[in-house]
Amino acid sequence: MNQTKIALVTGGSRGLGKDMAISIARKQMDVVLTYRTKKEEAQEVVRQIEDLGQKAVAVALDMNAFSSLDAFVQAVTIELKTVWNVTHFNYLVNNAGMGATVPFTDVTEEIFNEFLNVHFKGVYFLTQKCLPLLADGGAIINISTGTTRFANPGYSVYASMKGAVEVFTKYLAKELGARGIRANVIAPGPIETDFNNAGIRNNPQMKGFLSSMSPLGRVGTADDIGGVVAFLCTDEARWINGQRIEVSGGINV
Repeated sequence: MNQTKIALVTGGSRGLGKDMAISIARKQMDVVLTYRTKKEEAQEVVRQIEDLGQKAVAVALDMNAFSSLDAFVQAVTIELKTVWNVTHFNYLVNNAGMGATVPFTDVTEEIFNEFLNVHFKGVYFLTQKCLPLLADGGAIINISTGTTRFANPGYSVYASMKGAVEVFTKYLAKELGARGIRANVIAPGPIETDFNNAGIRNNPQMKGFLSSMSPLGRVGTADDIGGVVAFLCTDEARWINGQRIEVSGGINV
């Protein structure tokens, strides 16, 4: 009998990450998901995954607290042994993030450093520290943004860090290929979630404007993204590597 595959989804307690975790579980995979402060929300996602017949655990992770990454990896190691009696997981989904719309002229060093830690430095070194736990033949999926391709005022810091992640992903694909590990980027367009203080959901004018820019006439929802991430965690996607896949409904095509 084949060993059940396990995916680690950072930021899996809400928004896009929640849908990714549940979509992965629907493909008969188990999930380790992380949360920063919303433990109850994370446990609810665990329950939803268990209702699908899969195993799941939630582990705390603050991507802005760089010194905590080693302890997090140790916690994941313990969960893998305790819950699954294994030493490795198969898929790493670097999704955890934070958002803010800040004009370039208003960006402070403090804001810059937080975005750097959460969206690039944390992703870079968490991936490095997880490599001993990532099974050969597995995959890494990094979450970027459509705003690395088209500029959206107020996103200069966020998009710059995501641009760095996109370059990083190509190097992961190149350097980890010998282990059969694939690395790809998913770049969502405008999505109606609670991200960035529900900036789209709470602003009908903004939502209408963004919808008008899409050939499909709407903004995205979380379940437009999760299934694509889940697909990249399957053997059907075994020949997709080093790619940036924009999942944006063709906005600014």
